[in-house]
Amino acid sequence: MILDAHTHLFPSAVLDRRAEFLAADPAFASLYATPRARLATAGDLIGSMDEAGIDVSVAMGFAWCDAGRCASGNDATLDAGARNGGRILPFATVWPLDPDAAYREAQRCAAAGARGLGELRPGVAGGPQYTLASPAGDALAAAARDFDLTLAFHVGEPVGHSYAGKEGFTPAEVLAFAERNRGLRLIAAHWGGGLPFYALMPEIHEALATTWFDTAATSLLYRDDIFALGTALTGVEHILFGSDYPLLSQRRQRRLVEGAPGLTPETRIALLGGNAARLFRLGE
Repeated sequence: MILDAHTHLFPSAVLDRRAEFLAADPAFASLYATPRARLATAGDLIGSMDEAGIDVSVAMGFAWCDAGRCASGNDATLDAGARNGGRILPFATVWPLDPDAAYREAQRCAAAGARGLGELRPGVAGGPQYTLASPAGDALAAAARDFDLTLAFHVGEPVGHSYAGKEGFTPAEVLAFAERNRGLRLIAAHWGGGLPFYALMPEIHEALATTWFDTAATSLLYRDDIFALGTALTGVEHILFGSDYPLLSQRRQRRLVEGAPGLTPETRIALLGGNAARLFRLGE
């Protein structure tokens, strides 16, 4: 099984009325104001999966700065999961600055088939913000615990070049959340903003026992030897292939893993689907 643990889809209304959503949401505008930034529907995602030879994709919506837009996006993602024979695993988004409403929306989505919450972001500069050490973070942890959900966080690198979308939770913030909520299943996107490099410290490795790191947007961030280095730092079982489609091509990102130096055939199999299948208990 080839499983892409990090893709995005949108309701068709967002594609049809893009300018309206750009004007309404600063977080969306920060990423999608340029016409070059691609948006995809569920049908687009399935077409990409067929082209890339990908069996299953985790589909995340967008972390809108509004509970109503989150709910509408969730409906589209949940519908995609229900209509495509298990090929799309839906993740829901919530707006945690209203913790009670976020918890209720997580409950609704879990009952409808959501496998997790994400990709969760702290906001954007000049827009609404929250931290994980807050009632918002507590609500996310409670929802994950009560409804058996995985939390996927957008994590940004504290160093390096700037780019649209770099703003995310910091590695230190995600680590502190993992330490406070041991046992919750967490995905730190984009190699956790570099957090795996600290896993050589025994106490950090222990705190990250139920944290996974996806490879989304690797080709924009790191040299391809990150795959061998990352698996050595955290253990092979903690790395998940993610493309960040439609930002990047699923086919090309799969080929990046297949051609990365220093990986055994067994490691490539684990990264490209085995680890994610175990995380999401697809064999049960």
